[in-house]
Amino acid sequence: MRLITVEFDGTLFEGDSFKLMFQAGKKEFGLQSWTTIFLGTLQALFLGVTKGKHALRIHFFKAFAKTFKGKSEDELASFFDHLIQGGKGQINQSLVNKIKEHQKHGDEVIILSGALKPFLDALIEELGLTVTTIGTELLYDEKGKCTGATGPVVNGEGKVQAITNWLKVRELDPEQLEIWAYADSESDIPLLYFVDKPIIVNPKNKMREVAEVNHWPIFGES
Repeated sequence: MRLITVEFDGTLFEGDSFKLMFQAGKKEFGLQSWTTIFLGTLQALFLGVTKGKHALRIHFFKAFAKTFKGKSEDELASFFDHLIQGGKGQINQSLVNKIKEHQKHGDEVIILSGALKPFLDALIEELGLTVTTIGTELLYDEKGKCTGATGPVVNGEGKVQAITNWLKVRELDPEQLEIWAYADSESDIPLLYFVDKPIIVNPKNKMREVAEVNHWPIFGES
């Protein structure tokens, strides 16, 4: 059995889901929501100086999620619809076709990302794909209202942990599988070292160098 993991931002999705969230927020959010984001971003900027770019992005992401507090899944549907409309034109169609090819061969496919899982689910449905998605979860209370908090952001080492947990729940031994990863960025390096067959998609200069050093193939290049 082959397990195929496909990263989202910069890989399957050639844009940036953070930018899409801003664009959707312009249409959906009022002053109170933007104040929440502004205050969270100030904190993120401070952490960005002291703890790096990764901390900045995660803090911004969590500040944005706070604007969803008190809303049900149905009430958030409009926001995610705006994300879909803004994002579906930035899909790597060649990779979509490759995913379908994997499925024809009986491979299990997982879309793996730090992006919000409801966004991943909605966009995957829009693309007509039937695959597993692992993303950052929005948390809901017992009444079905969003708490404004998220689960762990699935990034870096978190992607390896997410796949390990997925395998454990299904009682699958990774030693008995051939695991692939399609990914694009330096933050994906822990995942790329974890899998049996890493494949680099849309690499920037630094990532291309990493791919060449490790003899990792680049998707779409012979």
